[in-house]
Amino acid sequence: MDFLRPASWEDALAAKAEHPTAVPIAGGTDVMVEINFDHRRPEYLLDLNRVGDLYEWEVGEDSVRLGASVPYTRIMENLRAELPGLALASHTVASPQIRNRGGVGGNLGTASPAGDAHPALLAAGAEVEAESVRGTRRIPIDAFYTGVKRNALAPDELIRAVHIKKADGPQQYSKVGTRNAMVIAVCAFGLALHPQSRTVRTGIGSAAPTPVRAKTAEDFLNAALEEGGFWDNGKIIAPSVAKQFADLCAAACNPIDDVRGTASYRRHAVGVMARRTLTWTWESYRGPRSTAKGAA
Repeated sequence: MDFLRPASWEDALAAKAEHPTAVPIAGGTDVMVEINFDHRRPEYLLDLNRVGDLYEWEVGEDSVRLGASVPYTRIMENLRAELPGLALASHTVASPQIRNRGGVGGNLGTASPAGDAHPALLAAGAEVEAESVRGTRRIPIDAFYTGVKRNALAPDELIRAVHIKKADGPQQYSKVGTRNAMVIAVCAFGLALHPQSRTVRTGIGSAAPTPVRAKTAEDFLNAALEEGGFWDNGKIIAPSVAKQFADLCAAACNPIDDVRGTASYRRHAVGVMARRTLTWTWESYRGPRSTAKGAA
């Protein structure tokens, strides 16, 4: 195994173009586990730790450009207001040591359905900035996951950053694991309210071959909220609506039985998380409205 260590982004792109099979490594929290257990033996490792701009982020007027190697700890500490769903997901990642090393780019590159960041990125409607010596492109998060641990990157492309819209409404994230820390998700669920567009987006992890959205559930809830005027009146969502939303989210899953959980349990847990996160986010959204109505 050869170790490539570029000093700049340009050098990294040139190395990837010359060695398309090279496996990028930054935090190493996924790649090194596979290598240590001999599940993977790449011909080349492409060390990106010396590429400084991968650790930078920029908060714009409408969105955040998050460098691929920005550690989860930095997201939790510095971007909680702009990216609340991703900050919550970052809290669930392994241990403090791993949160200090791992970043969203690694989750995306590995494309494991159990990656903690994926549900939050799907719910927020992120875009992946991919680059090669041929140029730069943005890949919508909905088109990024192409199969089990497969993504839409070309062989010569690297992930440089992720573009995520700043939250314009409440966001939530929930994860089920076999214990409270240092655990791979049995399943996970992300939910984001987007009041500006009057839409709701979801993200489901570890309950299908790839991270997925519950689009039928989103369509149902979007219609229910619009027809009832909920975005304007801030009324409590009826339990029947929440239950239907939860059932549709569970139906969007295509899980498997494995050592961490059964398929039926995963479907059930996703439904429970969908109902709970909808309750939490909607209560947060309607809070100021209900207070103002009470004062009036």
